[in-house]
Amino acid sequence: MLKNVGSNWGITLVTMVAVYVLTPFTLHRLGEAGYGTWNLITAITGYLALLTLGVPMASLRYFAQHAASGDVRKLNEAIGSCTALYLMLGAAALLVGVGLYLFFHVAYDVPATIRGASQLAFALAVVTAAAGFVGMLPGGVLQAHDDFVPRNVIRLAGVVLRIVLTLGLLVVWPSLSVIALIQFVCLAFDFWLCWWLMLRRYPGVRIRLADFDWKMVRQILSFSVYVLVLNAGIRLSFETDSLVIGKFLDVSSIPYFTVANSFLIYLMEFIIAIAAVVMPMATRLKTQGRTSELREIFLKWSKIALSLTMMAGLFLIVLGPRFIAWWIDPSFEQPAGQVLQILTISYLVFLPVRGVALPILMGLGKPGLPTIGFLVAGLVNLGLSIILARTMGIAGVALGTAIPNVLFAGLVLWHACRELETPVGEYLRYVVPRATLGALPVLALLLWFKLGLDVRSLGGIASAGVAMVLLFAITWVVFVYRNDPYVDLRNRLRLRMGERA
Repeated sequence: MLKNVGSNWGITLVTMVAVYVLTPFTLHRLGEAGYGTWNLITAITGYLALLTLGVPMASLRYFAQHAASGDVRKLNEAIGSCTALYLMLGAAALLVGVGLYLFFHVAYDVPATIRGASQLAFALAVVTAAAGFVGMLPGGVLQAHDDFVPRNVIRLAGVVLRIVLTLGLLVVWPSLSVIALIQFVCLAFDFWLCWWLMLRRYPGVRIRLADFDWKMVRQILSFSVYVLVLNAGIRLSFETDSLVIGKFLDVSSIPYFTVANSFLIYLMEFIIAIAAVVMPMATRLKTQGRTSELREIFLKWSKIALSLTMMAGLFLIVLGPRFIAWWIDPSFEQPAGQVLQILTISYLVFLPVRGVALPILMGLGKPGLPTIGFLVAGLVNLGLSIILARTMGIAGVALGTAIPNVLFAGLVLWHACRELETPVGEYLRYVVPRATLGALPVLALLLWFKLGLDVRSLGGIASAGVAMVLLFAITWVVFVYRNDPYVDLRNRLRLRMGERA
């Protein structure tokens, strides 16, 4: 499991590097209004993903189940049924995209200088979203077979392609339509490589409409309804901020929120890398009746997720605003930095639950309460963001996102503990106290770099990061994971050193 999660972490880190390179470049090439408009387009067209009706996550559950049992015929039926569903839903997405285009054109005041390019970019984004339904299918088959490493090699190649195309084309044509075209090309590249790899590694597995089966469709849809509600909640929680800011403030304010939120998006991707492995594994362990192992995974990886979130989160809270000032522009430090701090504090609670407890519940086929909870949290997020944006600006939008996420995390944690017959108190005693105490010296070190040394240059911020990671590693080995029942890092290091000696 660690190898698969590690490969997911690797691609997330590479993607973060790509964002680090591309964000200031794209923002400066398009301007604040252009970059804000592109974020608005992606936020609106992102809602087309709801038309998948939750089929991707539901299909992964069935793909993993049939792959674990070795039933190739049932696996092909699931793949063929999903292919037909994706084609129909992709066609529906194109039709709905026309309505979203009209909404974008009427509801938002896009500067006249970029209006034509924004309309073409919106159309291309709709086509990419519709094609993406089928585009994710080969990758899902690879995930169901635990082929995360080769899958991530392909994703890595896609990231490199996106960097090359963006840096090369935006220099010559700094246009929203060029950005949208690059997204489509990268989707096609990923699809064809995954398809080729799937056929090469699993000759008996195929993608064809002839394997369509209504009974399988009903099974997938019976589970996907919950996933649809979950995805709707996710969209409301994480993809409406640009819509609210663009409507109640202005499109030029969107980059300040987006730049801050980008750190949290990729921190969440880093933690969700655990979820991508945990969910199909939970399905397999349940199918094989290995419930004690599942409980161990729940506790062990929850503590790992909290530890990683704390390490990154403390750095973002203390020195994140100053990095933004160096990375983008000093004018971004206060507004974007405030948003970053508000969101990061809430993510210390939210991410460990999102990365482990939620996917385990989905893998166990217990999606009801989490999906409804996420939808309610998303609606509360939307309402609070609109109310607070009028009085507090983008900081109010950040608070409107943070508060519901913390409440949702508490609900899902309670439900997961109940399903796994693990008392909440036992979970909290194992996961929280040592990690929290271990974080105190790390926090003190970061505050010393900020207040004592007043670091502002890239070298100073990087030095603070390196020192923090070293102190974090030492603290977690000698204290946080000392005599841990699942991951005793100190003993493992002793054994490794003894083997080398």
